[in-house]
Amino acid sequence: MNATIKRSQLLRAAALIGIGVVAGILLVAELSSIPMAQLFGQSVRDIGAKQPPVKVPDNVRALNDAFVAAANAVQPTVVYIEVLSKERSEPTPDDFFRFFSPWDDEDFFRPFRPRERSQEDTDNGKRKRNVPIGQGSGVIITSDGYIVTNNHVIAGATPDGGIRVRLSDKREFTAKLVGRDSLTDVAVIKIDAKDLPVAYLGTSEDIKIGEWVIAVGNPLVMLNSTVTAGIISAVGRGGMGLNRGQFAIENYIQTDAAINPGNSGGGLFTLDGKLIGINTAIASGTGYFAGYGFAIPVDIVRKVALDLINYGKVNRAYIGVTIRAVDDTDAKGLGLSNVQGVIVNDILKHSPADKAGLKTQDVILELDGMPVNSPNQLQTLLLRYRPGDKVKLRIWRDGKELVKEVRLEARDESVAAADKSSEPSPGETSDSKGPVRFDDLGFSVAPLRAETKDKLDVASGVEVTKVERYSEAYMRGLTPNSVIVSVDRKPVDSPGQLRSVIASKKPGDVVMLEVKSQEGKQVVSLRIPSSTN
Repeated sequence: MNATIKRSQLLRAAALIGIGVVAGILLVAELSSIPMAQLFGQSVRDIGAKQPPVKVPDNVRALNDAFVAAANAVQPTVVYIEVLSKERSEPTPDDFFRFFSPWDDEDFFRPFRPRERSQEDTDNGKRKRNVPIGQGSGVIITSDGYIVTNNHVIAGATPDGGIRVRLSDKREFTAKLVGRDSLTDVAVIKIDAKDLPVAYLGTSEDIKIGEWVIAVGNPLVMLNSTVTAGIISAVGRGGMGLNRGQFAIENYIQTDAAINPGNSGGGLFTLDGKLIGINTAIASGTGYFAGYGFAIPVDIVRKVALDLINYGKVNRAYIGVTIRAVDDTDAKGLGLSNVQGVIVNDILKHSPADKAGLKTQDVILELDGMPVNSPNQLQTLLLRYRPGDKVKLRIWRDGKELVKEVRLEARDESVAAADKSSEPSPGETSDSKGPVRFDDLGFSVAPLRAETKDKLDVASGVEVTKVERYSEAYMRGLTPNSVIVSVDRKPVDSPGQLRSVIASKKPGDVVMLEVKSQEGKQVVSLRIPSSTN
């Protein structure tokens, strides 16, 4: 009987469980068609907080509005450029942006080389007519279609139909090349159009360190008309080797506004919409933005663009000197009260400088009243002048100031010198006519050999046979196989004579050496350490 009762209880429990499962399934099916809000007795009509958590001050709102207004105003003046070529190219990744390697093998400063496509450019074994090899940006500078960009953007384009331009309104044109200048990396192209939006070109006075700027271009190929923001980090950046050519002009604006490949030729604008530079390079170990971008200043862009439009080439004026910036050691050796100016390393024969009576070791302090403190600064100032113009140079020589009037001449690109910057074993005994070693300065000299005399075309001097790595001489730019032709402006004929002059110096004094090598002349200043040979 007990077994019968237990069986009956189990059956009832199983029945109840079954009923519960079926009821649960029906209930879930019914509820799934009802909005969750109704289940809890309410409906959702809005989400999020009723107001922002922070009230932006009026001055911040005004700054934000300034960025918006500037971006809207200048974007239509920036164009996309595609370059076509009949040449098939299969570059390696290292070819895309390589230009300058200041630290070992790391390619740090990189201009925006057009990114070439490593694709098969053939149809059924036949080469295609035109192949896209690069992209970049440009800025409209006249309403009838003149556009300024970088020389390296349009390099390699086919003469006929090799440059395509797309405007911000999506219209496309075939452009013709007006002119290009490799020394400043500026080029001008032209499209057949009218009533185009035109960029307003500022001046050098608009370029101020700390000023907010926006960079506008077409980065990474696919990102059309992109705006990034930052500040001007520095001005007058030069000597980085970004531009190829013996007389290349480098005087860049540095900015931390994000710039990437494809931005080349795009504009750098102030918040009032003034074009102050053309974006051209980045500092990066990868080829992509890493905090530093470089732009060609608008004064250079204006001068070069006008010359290319009006004459098809740049009319360059030159002085005929090689120069480098004066540093503290130079200033002490030359008797300057301040570290200023550029020192003349060499003078081209029959050049304007030669005709005006300039000498090596002269220090150029000013050009027409404008201070000169770096080679790229002098190069940029000279862009304002044309061949035939006269300029006044204030110089420092032998402890006093002089003024020299120089009549500028046209530069023949075939000559081997002109207004350019120049930045930096036999046995050894103490015989006055034999080799001499200067341990504390880190170099050795020997009598001038006949073959070296002929090779470097020098009348007299002493030959540098060895330079110790990281020594004073090494750090100041003295190199083996060069010839020291004078010391403190006096000719030197033997190692012993050089030793006598250096021995006469007191610790802390500076000796000025005029040196000639295969690269030309330079002035090397050496500070005498606590003891010398």
